[in-house]
Amino acid sequence: MCGIVGYVGPNSSLDVLLAGLSRLEYRGYDSAGVAVLDRAGHLGTRKRAGKLVALLDDLEVEPLRDGETGIGHTRWATHGRPNDGNAHPHLGDNGKLALIHNGIIENFSELKQELLDAGETFTSETDTEVAAIMVGREFRATGDLAEAMRRVVARLEGAFTLLVMHEDVPGVVVGARRNSPLVIGLGDGENFLGSDVAAFVEFTRRALEIGQDQIVTIRPDSVVVTDFDGNDVEPREFEVEWDASAAEKGGWSSFMAKEISEEPEAVANTLLGRVVEGAIHLPELDPIGDDVLASIDRIVVIACGTAAYAGLLGKYAIEKWARIPVEVVLSHEFRYSEPVIGPRTLVVSISQSGETMDTLMAVKYASQAGARVLSICNTQGATIPRESEAVIYTHAGPEVAVASTKAFVAQVTALYVLGLHLARVRERLSAHQIAEQVSELQQIPAKLADVLVSSERIKQLATWMADTRSVLFLGRHVGYPVALEGALKLKELAYIHAEGFAAGELKHGPIALIEPGQIVFVVVPSPRDPLSLHPKVISNIQEIKARGARVIAIAEQGDTAAIALADEVIPIPLAPPLFEPLLAVVPLHIFGMELASAKGLDVDQPRNLAKSVTVE
Repeated sequence: MCGIVGYVGPNSSLDVLLAGLSRLEYRGYDSAGVAVLDRAGHLGTRKRAGKLVALLDDLEVEPLRDGETGIGHTRWATHGRPNDGNAHPHLGDNGKLALIHNGIIENFSELKQELLDAGETFTSETDTEVAAIMVGREFRATGDLAEAMRRVVARLEGAFTLLVMHEDVPGVVVGARRNSPLVIGLGDGENFLGSDVAAFVEFTRRALEIGQDQIVTIRPDSVVVTDFDGNDVEPREFEVEWDASAAEKGGWSSFMAKEISEEPEAVANTLLGRVVEGAIHLPELDPIGDDVLASIDRIVVIACGTAAYAGLLGKYAIEKWARIPVEVVLSHEFRYSEPVIGPRTLVVSISQSGETMDTLMAVKYASQAGARVLSICNTQGATIPRESEAVIYTHAGPEVAVASTKAFVAQVTALYVLGLHLARVRERLSAHQIAEQVSELQQIPAKLADVLVSSERIKQLATWMADTRSVLFLGRHVGYPVALEGALKLKELAYIHAEGFAAGELKHGPIALIEPGQIVFVVVPSPRDPLSLHPKVISNIQEIKARGARVIAIAEQGDTAAIALADEVIPIPLAPPLFEPLLAVVPLHIFGMELASAKGLDVDQPRNLAKSVTVE
């Protein structure tokens, strides 16, 4: 949620801000605004509700005088309606200070009353304006913007990233973060701040991490980081592994279409460097150590949404290969259930952005409870990896579309790699058995490319179903999380009723939903599945067909039983049962995108959603 960008340097700050905000649109937002300190030393702001284009149109009609210092923001409403007045930036110190904010200030009400009692006035309904006025008052008292920020954050409760600039200190932007993302971009005679690296990757790939409860001051020729008490901090530098072109559509109709096409590459890149002569090589886990992993007696996977469904697939693989119990818990439920965890519990968090607030809070809880903590993440420099003992990066590249696709298959791949590593250190699989599984996994990218060939037929089906109001998804064993993922994509993208069920649960209640014409996707297990689930799912198809439903089966090539019964079969290549979900999910990603497109909806930025959920 909420995109943030800051700039100091010799170039047009307005151009840098607008380019950064454009790249941050994927995060989800309902208004946008900028503040610029012009070359005469005057602060100008412009902000508008709606998409970034509304702000651009306004700037076209009434341009801002440009300068070399600026901050920009895209807002996702929490406190106050999404309108012009509540958009950021907010002002303090009689309009000489501008401040933008990501997160929630939980004690804003009492602070606002304190300011009202002191004679301050407010022009918005936001918690952010409270911070702007407070920093302005402290700056008048100290004359030091960083010190003013330190005094204010000491009084704030909640999660926040704040960026502030002031007329009296040109060429300076000060930022602060607590439980909310912020990263520094290092340029040549210029420096940047952003809620993620997309804000400045067009201009530099050098970046610095900002830790929890830290304040940063950027000038064109310097970066100073301190903790909230004013002690100097030496931030870690890293290089962004992708460039600006990777976050562009590249001729595709949408970012989601582009990212679905990159699912084979996402799996391949997640395996890259981690397979050595048929064995799994994970030096990333050295901070935890094989001896510790061998002694773990329980794994808890914490995640939200699509990442949680990846976790469910990981559960099947890890339990089968490593013979260790795995529980998958939604991050926002984890710490409130008072979980029983300790030194022999491995908590595995999954987050594409590494900034998901529910998951971050769960990670912190697990660490404080003494559990060993590992994260699976796609974003360098993110908070969750920094709060974990070890991290497996998925290397899927930037995912811009709000609805996750390539990140899902990359997360599943990372979990499978983890499962095989655990099987080795726990001596549950032989080197030969692991090599067999690795060989099959290495074939998945090519098979995913074959699945993508069927996209035109799926598009036709979606076009024919554009007026559909309800779709059900069924799956068993590893097909069940795929069914959940397929249903979630339709909810996110097409705004229709969609539910995923374990197919065996059908007769325990959900079959009451079946009526003539009801669309049901069925993820069919392989006839070669040693668990013998194929005939059971075929029986499910017969049950729903008998009640007039229309069945679309995702089945392996040559499945004659599925072909005979289903109204439509989308074939996938042959693969071992545990790896079939990586293939079966792709048609559902395509279908969700194409149905939304057929309905004329924005598949990259679904309503009410944000790419990274940075509030709890």
